[in-house]
Formats: sequence, structure tokens, C-alpha cells
Amino acid sequence: MCTLAALTPAVAAAPKLPGVGAAMEEMIAKNEIAGAVTAVVAKNKVLHLESTGFADVASKRPMTPDTLFWIASMTKPITGVAILMLQDEGKLKVSDPVAKYLPEFANLKTPSGKPANLTITQILTHTSGLGEASGPAAQQARTLADLVPLWLSAPMKNEPGEKWQYTQSGINAAGRIVEVVSGMTFDLFLQKRLFDPLGMKHTTFYLDAGPRAQLVTAYSKNKDTGALEPVQPRAEFGPRDRPPQGNGGLYSTAPDYARLCQMLLNGGKLGGRRYLSAAAIKLLSTPQTGELPTGFFQNDAYGKHGMKYGWGIGTCVLRTPHEGVASMLSPGTYGHGGAWGTQAWIDPVKGVAYILMVQRSNFPNSDAGEVRREFQQAVAKAREKK
Repeated sequence: MCTLAALTPAVAAAPKLPGVGAAMEEMIAKNEIAGAVTAVVAKNKVLHLESTGFADVASKRPMTPDTLFWIASMTKPITGVAILMLQDEGKLKVSDPVAKYLPEFANLKTPSGKPANLTITQILTHTSGLGEASGPAAQQARTLADLVPLWLSAPMKNEPGEKWQYTQSGINAAGRIVEVVSGMTFDLFLQKRLFDPLGMKHTTFYLDAGPRAQLVTAYSKNKDTGALEPVQPRAEFGPRDRPPQGNGGLYSTAPDYARLCQMLLNGGKLGGRRYLSAAAIKLLSTPQTGELPTGFFQNDAYGKHGMKYGWGIGTCVLRTPHEGVASMLSPGTYGHGGAWGTQAWIDPVKGVAYILMVQRSNFPNSDAGEVRREFQQAVAKAREKK
């Protein structure tokens, strides 16, 4: 059996599914990406781990399994996990009002002037209608507590529960609740309660010298020439004087995130340790958004598939597979993508998780993108042949 924990000294021994590397090489040849790290895991073993292309084109630095990526919104499910860990301990309920833990929210009014009475579920499912923190004040924030008055001073977008609208402030408010309830900063809570026990050795909010040396170079595709051009990292993430933002602040590697996915595939357990209860896993992986259309496939360009998705506690949940990136997935597959192309999707029916690490800033919609589709399709074809 090949385990992720054993891969660092013996990467060459990692299994590779046929066709996956070739699919990524094709994406590199088309200048969609500079390189990729792909991983596929089952509950108790690694099915695939492969690196292709370059982490940095100019210096010819190759991709490796330990190459570090800004995983952006793939942080959101981890924020959901943190909240559910505290619920398992009886310290909160996702049905609780946010104001129970962040008293400043008690005076928040909806666009119609009613008391907002936001719940933790609403802020983690993008149905809160909460406004966003922006501008110089947000850039000067040093802690999650600093952001609270900025969220509350921004006009609400919708009545709570009225519609699904992607809302960064809600996820970060959940991170602040973790701090209040646990008595630890959000980054320390995750380090002690999740990353260290799971063996996620390279996952961090902060790019000190060691992690920075492993960081991939991000690229954008020039619309006129089609060439990949390097872009600067996002300034609001990485420095130690910035808040540990649960909406998108984490950096990680494919093997690290695969450990998280294995824990979720195992119903909240891994390596003899339980992280989440069965009830918590259900909240994470089951839509909590009723009949609202949700997600990033709602417009004409992406097939108007909003009703085929729901939102769990910090996760996107596929209700009904459709053509393209969801054609090889089972109903109930859940996960999240990141702004710069990273993806992780857990298929409990097939018992596998797909982890894709790339770093490109201007995908039109990486959740619906060709790179994700080709990766998942190559995995599906390889597994069908076995």
C-alpha cells in the first residue's frame, strides 16, 4: 500500500494512472498551464501522484509533489471543517445566530430594514446577503477582528436566504467565530487541530522563507499572443501582518490536501484518529441551500446548471451530474475550486478524490475549465480500464 506519508523520500515509487500525465502535457502544450501536480486518492491508499511541467518556466524549475500553491477558495471547506469540529464538541451549532459569538452582528439590518439575524449556516453557504470588506481599510486589517466592523458597515446585498451569492466576508466571519469559541487565532486552531495531526506539513497561511522557496510561479495567458506570462502573488495573502483569511488565505501542496480528502472520504477519520463525526460529514457534504440555484454554472455560458448544485457547510455539492467537468462524477460529489485553477473534488460513491494543483490567474472559470475536465476524464478512463 502506498500512503501519502511515505511519499516524500520515495516520490519515484508513487503510482501513476496512465493518461493523466499526457493530458496535463497537452494542456501545457496549449499554453493553458505551465505545469501541474495531480493526485488521486482512495480511502486508504494513493492511486496517483504525478508532476508535469514547470513550477517556474524562466528558471526551468520543475514541478514536484512538494511544490506549494496558493489554493485560494479551497480554503473554504477547511473553514467549514473547523466550524464543524467545534460543533462536534458542543461549543456551537451551525443553526446558531452569528451574533451569539460576534455581538456586533446583533444590530445588522437587511436591505428592507429588518434585523438580519444571520446564522452560521447562512454565512458558510453564501446565502447571508452580507456585504464585503473592501478598500484601504480592508488592506490595513491585521486580524479577523479588524474586519468585523468593515463587513457590518458595507451595505447588505440581499435579504438573508433570498438567493445564493458568493460572499467572502461570510466565510471570514466563520473564521472569526472559530477564534472566539476556541480562544486561538484561526491559523493556530487549524495548525493544532487539523494540519499537524493530519500530517499536512506544508499547509500554511504565511509564506516564511522556507515555504516561499517552494512556491510555484503564477501565470496569466496573454489574450493576444496566447503566451503564458508571470504574475505577482496576491498581496493580501501570505504576509504575516495579514489576517488568516478563511475565504482564501491558505497555501498547500497536492499531497497535503489529499490527506484532508482522505479523512473526508473515510467519514471523518484517518490514521486511527477521528476529526469529524458522521453528522458533521453530512452537513459538509449535503446541500443546506434548499431549492436555490447555486454555484458557478448558472449563466448561459456554463449551461445554466445552477439547480444541479447545492452548498454544504463551506463546500459545493453536485446534485446531478452534467456534461463537461461533472460528467464523470457521482451525485453527491463535493469540494471546491480556487481562483488560480486549483481543484479538489471528493466522490463518496466511487470512493475517490481528485486533486489538481495548477497556478494560472485568468481562467474564465476554472471550475468549468478544460484543465479540470481533462484531468478528471483521464482519471475516469484509466480507472475504467482496470
